Amino acid sequence: MSDVPLGSALPVDVVVVNYNAGDLLTVCVRSALQAGAAQVIVVDNASHDDSLTTLARCLPEAALVVHRQASNLGFARACNVGAGAASQPYVLFLNPDCVIAADALTALLDVLVTRPQSGMVGGLLLNPDGSEQAGGRRLFPTPRRSFARAFGMFRLHRWFPHTFPDFLLHQQALPAQPVSVEAISGACMLVRRQQLLDLGAWDEAYFLHCEDLDLCMRYWRAHLEVIFVPQARILHHKGSCSQSHRLRVEWYKHRGMLRFYRKFFRPQQNDGKMALITAGVWIRFVLVGLRLGLSARGRPR
Repeated sequence: MSDVPLGSALPVDVVVVNYNAGDLLTVCVRSALQAGAAQVIVVDNASHDDSLTTLARCLPEAALVVHRQASNLGFARACNVGAGAASQPYVLFLNPDCVIAADALTALLDVLVTRPQSGMVGGLLLNPDGSEQAGGRRLFPTPRRSFARAFGMFRLHRWFPHTFPDFLLHQQALPAQPVSVEAISGACMLVRRQQLLDLGAWDEAYFLHCEDLDLCMRYWRAHLEVIFVPQARILHHKGSCSQSHRLRVEWYKHRGMLRFYRKFFRPQQNDGKMALITAGVWIRFVLVGLRLGLSARGRPR
């Protein structure tokens, strides 16, 4: 695979779920095609901006397919629509606010092809300033780890790693080679198409957020590795598509986290502990909502 020249077609379909991504969508799709995607499948969740118009004007590509949805299906359902429309043996799920480097798709595919026990691979997500973004490599946010992060105790991780664990790994030294991690981000996730379908695809009970954690957990339980590939660089304008709906996004994020806990950790918790976990999630949502409200009030109009 490493002999494939940049820009040549790879056996990969790229699925991009769009919702009002604006000009970022065109930049994302162009980068995927330049990276060697055989086809880009855009699943549009009833956008009301000009993102699709701009895309059609700037990229009238034969290798571009657009599926317009009548309503917002949510991220997981839209990913499944895209995966169902794919024809290549590999599928890359890529957020519309991502720009994938020209050699990144080849680097990701190399790892997935040469490591038979791997199930999915993800790359190095970068902030616009070039720093590593949180979430590209992480541990599963168990209730204990989530509690430590939600209430700031994760900052003590350096001195008490077992007492105050953190699930985000971006503060650790960047590995020189691909490494196995518990979870990667759905912003950039390469999988084998048939393997994904065999595992049941994306859980559509999630609307937005935590569906990628769910998928990573199911891959691990199927004894398939999740691999972080630092050589595959992806610029991610995180949050660009949700700035005007931040409280709604937080609602879906917290609701998704509760589903994740109940689905994978409920058997390990008694009713009392589960009630505390549920209360903690919603208390955090209220605190985040208050912070967003105060931030909005202090912002100049």
